[in-house]
Amino acid sequence: MSAPTDPNPTGSRSPRLTVVSGPTAVGKGTVVAALRRAHPEIFVSVSATTRAPRPGEVDGDHYLFVSEAEFDRLIADDELLEWAVVHGRHRYGTPRGPVLAAIEAGREAVLEIDLQGARQVRQRWPDAYLVFLAPPSWDELVRRLVGRGTETEEERTRRLDTATRELAAESEFDTTVVNRDVGRAVADLVALLGL
Repeated sequence: MSAPTDPNPTGSRSPRLTVVSGPTAVGKGTVVAALRRAHPEIFVSVSATTRAPRPGEVDGDHYLFVSEAEFDRLIADDELLEWAVVHGRHRYGTPRGPVLAAIEAGREAVLEIDLQGARQVRQRWPDAYLVFLAPPSWDELVRRLVGRGTETEEERTRRLDTATRELAAESEFDTTVVNRDVGRAVADLVALLGL
C-alpha cells in the first residue's frame, strides 16, 4: 500500500471533491467525523439511506434517513451524485446539490461512501480524488466489525464477504491511507487535502 503524498504542495489549486472509501468496518465514518471536527471548514456530505438509524445516529447529522419512496424520487429527479444498494439490502446515496454548492462556495468537499458509490463518482466526476481507507490487516478489520456489536452474525458474514471484494479494488483509487489509528489517518487526509 502506498503512502499518501501531498498532491497540492503549493496550496494553489481550486477546491475539489475528495472521496474516502474502503471496506466495511475500516472506520470510514469515524475517520471522516474526526476530520470534520478538526477542520469544520471542510464540507462533508451527509448520505441519504433507506436503512433504519443505529443507536445514537441522528437524522441529518449521520445520515438522511429516508423512505423507499423518497429515495425513488431522489433518483427520478437526478438529485443524487451516486447511489447504490449496499450489502444487498439498503440503498445509500449522495445528494448532489449540497456538494455542488460547497465547491462553488470555495470549500473542499469530502464524500465518505462505499466502493460502488466511489466508482459512480469516478465516472460522473472524473476530477474527483479517490482515497482508499485500508485496514492495517484483515484480522484487525474482522476485530473492528465484531467489536461494533451492531450486526447479527448473518450480517457480519455478509459484510466480511463484501469486504473481501472491496479490498481487491484498492488499485482503482488515487492513493491509500492505512487506518492504523484515527489520528494518523486524519493527519494523512489533512495532508492530502493540502490544509
